[in-house]
Amino acid sequence: MPTTPDYIRIADDIIAGVRGKRLKPDDKLPSIAQLAAEYKVGTSTIQMVYVRLEALRVIRRHQGKGVFVTDPRTWMREP
Repeated sequence: MPTTPDYIRIADDIIAGVRGKRLKPDDKLPSIAQLAAEYKVGTSTIQMVYVRLEALRVIRRHQGKGVFVTDPRTWMREP
C-alpha cells in the first residue's frame, strides 16, 4: 500500500488544524525551519508544503513578515 508523501500529510495536518479551529485566519505559521524540526523532515519538504497550501489558498506569504492562514471561505476546493 503506497504511503502518503510527507508534504501532503503535513499540508493535510495544517488544513485539519484550521478546520478544527486550532489555527485561525491570520494566524502566523512557524518558520520553515521550525516546522521541519517539529515534523522531523527536511526544509525542502516544508517548502513543498507551503507551495501546496499556497496553491490551495490556505496560506498567504508576506515577504519579511511570515506565512499566514487565510479564511477557509477563500480556499480553493480540491478537484
